[in-house]
Amino acid sequence: MGVTFIEGTVRGSDSREVAVRFLVDSGATYTLLPQDVWRQLGLVPRRRVAFSLADGTTVERDVSECYIILPQGEGHTPVILGEPGDVALLGVVTLEILGLVLNPFTRELQPMRMMLARFLTDPP
Repeated sequence: MGVTFIEGTVRGSDSREVAVRFLVDSGATYTLLPQDVWRQLGLVPRRRVAFSLADGTTVERDVSECYIILPQGEGHTPVILGEPGDVALLGVVTLEILGLVLNPFTRELQPMRMMLARFLTDPP
């Protein structure tokens, strides 16, 4: 099993930008920004969320949002506000927002096959 990193840029609401090297983590729900990054952007907590780690322990982290720019696309995304020792992770919610998926064979990000449901008759 390999690891995949991607270079990106994150932007706060006041247009400050920071370049970040993300570990693409298909097991992480949200993207995580290290403490020095989100502080440079001036992000503020919007809510606090409990997260389960791979070893089964639970941690609480503040969550905010920012604009993320990757070579394959850009958009707004929720982000975990990291604490000391936390590393930059690119999570599944951000990938889905940008219409991307991690190919497990090539370990590369690629466009997601997008689905759209259609009613055959008018909904009730």
